[in-house]
Amino acid sequence: MKIQRVDQSTTFKRTVEVGKEKEQKIVESIIKEVRDNGDDALFRYTRELDGAELTQLKVEPTELEEAYQHIEPNVIEAIREAIHRIRDFHQRQVTQSWMTTKADGVMLGQKVTPLDRVGVYVPGGKAAYPSSIMMNIIPAQVAGVGDIAMVSPVQKDGKLPAGVLVTANELGVKEIYKVGGAQAVAALAYGTETIAPVDKITGPGNIYVALAKRAVYGVVDIDMIAGPSDITVLADETAIPSHVAADLLSQAEHDELATAILVTDSEELAEEVSKQVELQLSSLPKEAIARASIEGQGKIYVTKDLEESIDTVNQIAPEHLEIIVQNPMEQLGKIRHAGAIFLGPHTTEPIGDYFAGPNHVLPTEGTARFSSPLSVDDFVKKSSVLSYSKEALLAQADAITTLARLEGLEAHARAVEIRLGDEEND
Repeated sequence: MKIQRVDQSTTFKRTVEVGKEKEQKIVESIIKEVRDNGDDALFRYTRELDGAELTQLKVEPTELEEAYQHIEPNVIEAIREAIHRIRDFHQRQVTQSWMTTKADGVMLGQKVTPLDRVGVYVPGGKAAYPSSIMMNIIPAQVAGVGDIAMVSPVQKDGKLPAGVLVTANELGVKEIYKVGGAQAVAALAYGTETIAPVDKITGPGNIYVALAKRAVYGVVDIDMIAGPSDITVLADETAIPSHVAADLLSQAEHDELATAILVTDSEELAEEVSKQVELQLSSLPKEAIARASIEGQGKIYVTKDLEESIDTVNQIAPEHLEIIVQNPMEQLGKIRHAGAIFLGPHTTEPIGDYFAGPNHVLPTEGTARFSSPLSVDDFVKKSSVLSYSKEALLAQADAITTLARLEGLEAHARAVEIRLGDEEND
């Protein structure tokens, strides 16, 4: 891996441009086609892009039953345990409606209402991850969303991967559709004969999915425009080089554009981790992908001390941050920007991907500076509630009309004053 000493001239990549003009035009064309032709467009794109000839879009119960025949019992048990842990974590995020009353007759509050209908995109191909299903659907269910539609691209045999179907069924998903890509996003946003439109779309996908989500934002809400995965490991001389290297590679194998970074104040650790990365790369099944990631985006930043290391981490604002230093809890308060923080030498990042409970849908590409992980809050909306008594209106009328006229909004002021006249005539 490339080793670089941090100084005042060091810059940290934040965002990658999502899409070029060519891809954007393709996505615009696909969205228009789906809006105009509905299911027919979905069947055609599935045939042309996925190589599968379908006669129906919705997964039937027989397909779910068949999927269980291809999954070992211990895998099903692991899925169920992960669902339990993830649900338990997200139930602690639930926000309740609230009301407060004041002595002057004012009642104020906030009403929390789940979204009516949500669409979840599940990637296919080399990124058909059952864990993504759990992380997107469980917080929506905990929030109380009534209808959840799941879409995912089919394999050439016209089926979805068994692991995807079993996970969705274990979660109780009733609507599973065999369609992927920008066309699936368009179907969720605008609806077709088979797929009813949703209020929000969540879930990761390729560049065409990301561009489609961006294009339909405003018609529906979306979770985020996710870039390639990234990890930063903050480590000192106490870290074990082989462990750090393994954690860096755990993200590098995701994608050729994934980013794996080590930030350390130990030159010796930097050298040893670099050697370990090369050693471990050669035995990885996805060596080509991981090597492209490490050679393209991988970095080791060497700092003068731990404080500079922490400052560097905050500038990177990583999606995943591992803190493998002496007394990691002491450093937690100094971290300002990170999607998920993994403390200590035994808390490797894959724990968060699958099993611990926190959501693994995280802000990428430095957007942890202003974004948060997917949560129950993403599947509810909040309405302000106001109620004024006669006495409260009379007491505050002068201040309200003064501010209205300061802004040149006479009708606002008169809407208050007309009630004052009514009170004087009572």
